Amino acid sequence: VTQCNNVQWQVQVREVYIGDPVTLYCVFSEIIYNRGNMFWFKQIMGEIPEVVARMQKFQSRPELYKEFKNSHLNVEKAEADGTYRLTIPKMEPKDEAIYYCASRIEYAVNFINGTVLVLKGKNHQMSDYKTVVQRPMSDPFHPGENVTLQCTVLSETCTGEHSVYWFRAGSGESHPGVIYTPGNRSDECEKSPETPSPTKSCVYNLSKNNLSLSDSGTYYCAVATCGEILFGNGTKLDMATIKKWNKSEKALVVVVVGLAVALVLCGIGIIFLACNRSKEQVCENCKVGTCPGGRHDGLRGEQAQDGVTLNYGALNFSERKTKRGRKKRETPQESVYSDVRFSERE
Repeated sequence: VTQCNNVQWQVQVREVYIGDPVTLYCVFSEIIYNRGNMFWFKQIMGEIPEVVARMQKFQSRPELYKEFKNSHLNVEKAEADGTYRLTIPKMEPKDEAIYYCASRIEYAVNFINGTVLVLKGKNHQMSDYKTVVQRPMSDPFHPGENVTLQCTVLSETCTGEHSVYWFRAGSGESHPGVIYTPGNRSDECEKSPETPSPTKSCVYNLSKNNLSLSDSGTYYCAVATCGEILFGNGTKLDMATIKKWNKSEKALVVVVVGLAVALVLCGIGIIFLACNRSKEQVCENCKVGTCPGGRHDGLRGEQAQDGVTLNYGALNFSERKTKRGRKKRETPQESVYSDVRFSERE
């Protein structure tokens, strides 16, 4: 039983001309170099990977596998520990493939970044008869939405099966990574009414549901057919993002909100004080107009305003008893005398 660790596998696309020399490097960590087995792989599009060579620290030379023993591919140890290079003296059409490394410690296998070698130039004439077109996206998408990316292959020289691969290069990433490999696909090919005979049009779709910010980037479609690899022009998927505030902007917002809250509280306080003051004035007027002794209270208020003190004194005389035989005279039942004295307040 072998465990394949889930690692982020990055793939670099490299275009070369036929006859050009190619050198690829693979760097292993110190732990893997000292304890594990290291491998070089070659994978032609649409086929299973093949082991090119196996490396171990104690080996003087890497061990080449099967048909690679007599091929023009060569694997050797570089000057630095843990670094191995794969060299191709002269690039040929059969060398067009993905080359990558892997390491194994006990039962755990880790894959390391690889390189896709693609031929270019006029000598590779088969590419002149096939084209991969990707439809651009006009508007940015919002998180949570769904989108379908489209890849169209136009071919008139080969009617075999196609192997479709999707790559994504995120923002800030130098190399695209493989995200989808559906295998052989020929059921989606049909005669295109928009192209002259005998051109066939094959349309391949990649659906992305519930988009997130991590899905933004450029998506590339690669089609392996008839012994060659064709790449699309790429579809850029932009996400409409919410503007992120920096620290100074956040601090400014906090200050503005704080001032706004303080202003509202001040307004409420002013209104509350004004209402209380109005009620006090109404009560004072009520006391002066309706309460007994209101006149005296009003005088007291005036005295307080003028800074003058008035002292009041009141005398109450009870009725005198009338003698017998005398006619009772009507006298007022109650007499009130008051004395007002003026004194200045110190």
